[in-house]
Amino acid sequence: MNQQLVLFCIVALLGLSCNKAGVGGKASISGAVMHHEVPIPNAAVYIKYGANAFPGFDLEQYDDQTTASATDASYSFTNLYKGEYFIYCTGYDASIMEEVLGGVPVEIMKKKENIEIDVPVKE
Repeated sequence: MNQQLVLFCIVALLGLSCNKAGVGGKASISGAVMHHEVPIPNAAVYIKYGANAFPGFDLEQYDDQTTASATDASYSFTNLYKGEYFIYCTGYDASIMEEVLGGVPVEIMKKKENIEIDVPVKE
């Protein structure tokens, strides 16, 4: 009985110490939304926790959203745990008058890592 209790406690502690992708950590992902090296201001930027591949076009499947800045198209997601994420962006390139979209997988490997990655979008 005591061995089972000790084993249960060890498993419970290991489960609590392992964080999955999501908010509550000390890492961040930031960058800019870019179309052929041209910033796409005001683009919608979505993040999916625990994903290393494109989750799809259904925006309700994403866990959080922000808007790229109006000046340099920068975005940022903060307070993240280690894990896999997928960043997906949609925007409008006024120079070609077309909607652009795209995404990138990102993996945070360190507890306090700050990843900077531009998201390439295309027609």
